[in-house]
Amino acid sequence: MNDSTFGKNPKLKSLNPQKIAAPFGRYAHGARISDFTSPVQTSGQLGIAADGSIPASVKRQADICFANIDAILAESEMGREDIFHITAFVTDRQYMAEYMAVRDAYLADVKELPASTLLIVTGFTRPEFKVEIQVTAAR
Repeated sequence: MNDSTFGKNPKLKSLNPQKIAAPFGRYAHGARISDFTSPVQTSGQLGIAADGSIPASVKRQADICFANIDAILAESEMGREDIFHITAFVTDRQYMAEYMAVRDAYLADVKELPASTLLIVTGFTRPEFKVEIQVTAAR
């Protein structure tokens, strides 16, 4: 695969019917993948840095989660354009807007947007974790 096709997925189509309200942010209500052969499912990524530190802010934790996802996708010669679903979890409703701003910035240059689900959960394995993100991608 050459660099000009890396991260470009012509088989991905965002689905945003005009008959329903627009999405809350930079994502699609649905995403269709045709003829895919290389699906990738990430585990939920937590906001833990390579040195083991866990930043206090939701923004920084989400930044780390998405950076980890980029690294995982790169292992399969994929990029953000290949993501067709994002599932995110936050531990408090107050973290939703900050997470969504990070997600929207992460997808800023993506033409065909993935579907996205955001859930509020009671917690993760350690109390300092505030956000967890997993994606499904395909080429």
